[in-house]
Amino acid sequence: MSTAKLNPQELLRYDRQIILPGFGPAGQEKLKAARILVVGLGGLGCPASLYLAAAGVGRLTLVDQEAVELSNLNRQILHHEPDLGRPKVESAAEKLRRLNSGLEISARQLTLTAENAPELVGQHDLVVDGLDNFATRRLINRACVDLGVPFIYGGIQGLTGMVSFFQPPGGPCLECIFPHDIPPQKFPVLGTTPGLIACLEATEAIKYLTGLGESLQGRLLVYDGLTARFQEVSLSRDPDCPACGRPRAGQPPSGPA
Repeated sequence: MSTAKLNPQELLRYDRQIILPGFGPAGQEKLKAARILVVGLGGLGCPASLYLAAAGVGRLTLVDQEAVELSNLNRQILHHEPDLGRPKVESAAEKLRRLNSGLEISARQLTLTAENAPELVGQHDLVVDGLDNFATRRLINRACVDLGVPFIYGGIQGLTGMVSFFQPPGGPCLECIFPHDIPPQKFPVLGTTPGLIACLEATEAIKYLTGLGESLQGRLLVYDGLTARFQEVSLSRDPDCPACGRPRAGQPPSGPA
């Protein structure tokens, strides 16, 4: 992964994270050169992109097809009342540019498909999940598997949330763990739950990009807000996984588990 030199303003702006043990100016330079795709600008994508922009990730691409609705505002913290009816990507991009004008923010209002997902994923170093349906997650997961791009997963319901880091062949992919789509439905959500999970997603992204610490690869971190407890579940690859197990037509083997 390439790096980009820091100017004096950036050294001052990011001083508190630069002085982290193992981070340093080199870590910040890696963030400045990084390209992250955030898919979904809802309860997860808003706070995740906010913290990634604050941390100095050089290029953020925001993808969502929807417009801001009143019922979004209890959890989708980049959208405000004057944004009602606006495309979510435009609303989010505007706030992120106000926060950090030194970044490249690209807003893409589009529906993800099997045709455009690989092209989008292939232009980035990492994908952060802000989606609310498994059909689209499956498209992104398969593009990430095929292109070798890490995928940070986050999921929420009510006061429960979960997060993991997927990058086969070093560990499982999303479809190893969730082989079947969950039908779209209206889930109950307390606004603080996606905020917490999104912060964990952003942390995993920063750690990966800078080489800091240990990722959640092979582990699913589950948060129960009712009891204020975290639980860790060990994950393994499914050799019959349709995404990262047996090769699909035209796809080379992904390697040993």
